[in-house]
Amino acid sequence: MAISLNASLQLSSTFRGDFSLLSTSLSCSFPVSGSSSSRKQSVVFAKRLLGLEEAMRIRRERELRESNPAKRSPLKRGRVSPSLTVPDQIQKPPYVGSAKLPELSKEYQLHDSEGIAHMRAAGELAARVLDYAGTLVKPSVTTDEIDKAVHQMIIDAGAYPSPLGYGGFPKSVCTSVNECMCHGVPDSRQLQDGDIINIDVTVYLNGYHGDTSKTFLCGNVSNAMKRLVKVTQECLEKGIAVCKDGVSFKKIGKTISDHAEKYNYGVVDRFVGHGVGTVFHSEPVIYHHRNRRPGEMVEGLTFTIEPILTMGSIDCITWGDNWTTVTNDGSPAAQFEHTILITKTGAEILTKY
Repeated sequence: MAISLNASLQLSSTFRGDFSLLSTSLSCSFPVSGSSSSRKQSVVFAKRLLGLEEAMRIRRERELRESNPAKRSPLKRGRVSPSLTVPDQIQKPPYVGSAKLPELSKEYQLHDSEGIAHMRAAGELAARVLDYAGTLVKPSVTTDEIDKAVHQMIIDAGAYPSPLGYGGFPKSVCTSVNECMCHGVPDSRQLQDGDIINIDVTVYLNGYHGDTSKTFLCGNVSNAMKRLVKVTQECLEKGIAVCKDGVSFKKIGKTISDHAEKYNYGVVDRFVGHGVGTVFHSEPVIYHHRNRRPGEMVEGLTFTIEPILTMGSIDCITWGDNWTTVTNDGSPAAQFEHTILITKTGAEILTKY
């Protein structure tokens, strides 16, 4: 489950930001005050870049048309049923019972062998629940029905559904459909043929959280939306592949942005990954876009990587429920997430699907 940065910290789209940086570096390489040959090189190169930007813009508009047929209406809130209950004997996280959003813990969550064993168990359960939830994704099924099924599976395993009651969140799972970036609240809306849906599952088992999500296809999904989902998953995999003890956190964002930009997708900068363990959300904050975040990964550290890619704008609108967040232009968004453990030689995926 992603956490949100302060809206005032949002940047413009990744491609635009990088284009400005690239333009600056080009002026240094080909100064206007230099020779006639240098000036000509600068003009030719700039035209090529502008041509590339235009070609990418045209491709994006074409994909948006393909992904948004006339039959797909904008996402609307359905009826939200009452929150489900959890048996008294199941251990609950400390935030349950308060509507106040917990503050981000400043402590990195480093684990000894016992803690790692608990993290593996929580991650494995979260992955199994998510896999089951994915089998329910079919046209006419409501996101509320998915929530009820997920809730039951989690409590049957003796665990607590972490989103339930977190800062007042009313449900046991997040279900984000089509243009919903994240934190979609399950309701009475039926899934439609051609939808995509991210299901975000977190379980609290024996005092440890396991957090994971995946975007599923519902019925006959357009090729454009399939590509968005595929590339988003690849971004997660590539982000994880660079992780190991001693690596800078900022390498994750660079790696994800490099891959997303090949397909002209925007990388959402408002929502970030986070440390996870006995506390649901803690440092380190994991940015998925290019950044200059200081700090390095340490063996024994657990955190999530959960990039959100969009086919259009990365700017967003949050509904009146204070959770559901959608792209401001209605373009589709996709997200994938894993909880990982940093080791000397790499990263162990604790929530492997």
